[in-house]
Amino acid sequence: MRVIIVKWSLVVVLMAGIAFSMLFGTMALDLNTVWAQGLSAQQSLVLWHIRLPRVVMAAMVGAGLAVAGVALQSLFRNPLAEPGLIGVSSSAALGAVLIIVLGAMWWGSVEAWHMSLMAFAFGIASIGFIYLIATRQGYTDVALMLLAGVALNALTGALIGVLVFIADDIQLRSLTFWMMGSFANLSWNTTYFVGAAMGVSLIGLWWLKRPMNAFLLGERTALHMGFNPRRFKWQVMLLSALLVSSSVSVVGVIGFVGLIVPHIIRLCCGADHRTLLPLSALAGASLLVYADLFARILISPGELPIGLLMALLGGPFFLMMLLAKRRGF
Repeated sequence: MRVIIVKWSLVVVLMAGIAFSMLFGTMALDLNTVWAQGLSAQQSLVLWHIRLPRVVMAAMVGAGLAVAGVALQSLFRNPLAEPGLIGVSSSAALGAVLIIVLGAMWWGSVEAWHMSLMAFAFGIASIGFIYLIATRQGYTDVALMLLAGVALNALTGALIGVLVFIADDIQLRSLTFWMMGSFANLSWNTTYFVGAAMGVSLIGLWWLKRPMNAFLLGERTALHMGFNPRRFKWQVMLLSALLVSSSVSVVGVIGFVGLIVPHIIRLCCGADHRTLLPLSALAGASLLVYADLFARILISPGELPIGLLMALLGGPFFLMMLLAKRRGF
């Protein structure tokens, strides 16, 4: 009963968030005027070609990051694990920053798709690198995988720092987008591309819900239940990397969604992945839709970077989790 209440509550919250996001912003829409006179050409352009793709992208990225968090926490059997922890987000950001600062030397003019493609390639490559380091004689050490991710985060952070140091003023403005995240300047074509990649990943991870439940009981138990732990680890890592890389490749780095959302849903509805995965997707989508709305209206007509807003929210939440863990809750 609780699961059903939470599910429909999240659906209502998400629908309300989408409606508010469509109505409010730098140019607010008056419902009475729209109802009486219809949409002007400018309002129609803002509504259908600027706000709607942005809201759809926020919902997709939120759902994707939350589900990636659930999958990685299942893999590492640690509720503190999240996509940024294994270095995928920072590696994807490094790919984009590399093109912004040095891309003109290679192509003359840098297009947006160059940065998206390189961010995607770096994110996928990082997961392969971690997997190769942590795998010996067919066995993948999860703890070693986690430590490799921490080391990769440190290395990519240092390389991004070097590139920021040598970047000029114009490049620094683009770097802000990738380092702090933003849903500005999105189009329907970008939304289709990200939606296809995320759809494949979400379906794949939903298919793994039973192995995820078994893996929570331990690798040996999962093996005795008929699941292949080696194949499971590879599938989770690849699908999660695809989710995170496709997100970072178009909206930059947005942290803590994969940490906050699964933890709250797990407290409300338990750890069964048959409910945890879809409810986390709904909650993640709602969280980023509302966060994007607040980012647009808090300092209007300016816009607060969404990654910065999530860091302000996620940092204290992460500390609370650590304190609760220390006290044995």
